[in-house]
Amino acid sequence: MSSVPVAVVTGSNKGIGLAIVRALCQQFPGDVYLTSRDPGRGQAAVAQLQQEGLRALFHQLDIDDLQSIRALRDFLKEKYGGLNVLVNNAGIAFKVNDTTPFAVQAEVTMKTNFFGTRNVCTELLPLMKPYGRVVNVSSMVSSRALGGCSQELQQKFRSDTITEEELVQLMTKFVEDTKKSIHQKEGWPNTAYGVSKIGVTVLSRIQARLLNEQRKGDHILLNACCPGWVRTDMAGPKATKSPEEGAETPVYLALLPSSADAPHGQFVSDKTVRPW
Repeated sequence: MSSVPVAVVTGSNKGIGLAIVRALCQQFPGDVYLTSRDPGRGQAAVAQLQQEGLRALFHQLDIDDLQSIRALRDFLKEKYGGLNVLVNNAGIAFKVNDTTPFAVQAEVTMKTNFFGTRNVCTELLPLMKPYGRVVNVSSMVSSRALGGCSQELQQKFRSDTITEEELVQLMTKFVEDTKKSIHQKEGWPNTAYGVSKIGVTVLSRIQARLLNEQRKGDHILLNACCPGWVRTDMAGPKATKSPEEGAETPVYLALLPSSADAPHGQFVSDKTVRPW
């Protein structure tokens, strides 16, 4: 079993994910795994980094596929005995003018952004070694979407005692409400991406609380962050930040020194803790 520290970035064959891998290859003292659904694209991205003089390793990962997540889990456990850095970057968004029915957009977006990310956490968080760092890439859109929720929903999503089960029920209810075309009447904003990222931010708050309760002495720090509006296939060419600039905050959180005890359980943007 290797004693080398190991970092994993989900959804990292392009865009912000690739920029995060690139920065970790330069700054993280260990093995860095670039993951993607499509092995061909993943290997091509690794080769691209190699040409830049950087050494990334590849492992297939489709966060929509539990078997794929568990294969990565078993590999990490066997080869490294755990995990030091996990960046949950994989996510999807429909384009603004996409004609796919809203209920379908809601279900597909929620499946990947919330449930896929949650499954990765369920399988990989138990592998986190002491002083591990977990970064869940959310979005400022989650704050805006929260502001667009009813007071009742806002209270639930801001609660310091909400459980993972209750959060799952709320995310499921949003999808069901869109299918019945009653989501706005039920107090939801009209953004599937925004609600899915509310889920990621609140999940991060819950996970950090559980780490405090169950593994206080391990000094693991877990946060949600917003990379900003970044020029990627997802956000388009008009966005204000380059992928490298978008990677700055996730990389900062992934590389918090072992002496740090904060931020933890926070929503961070531009390296600054934001109110939730």
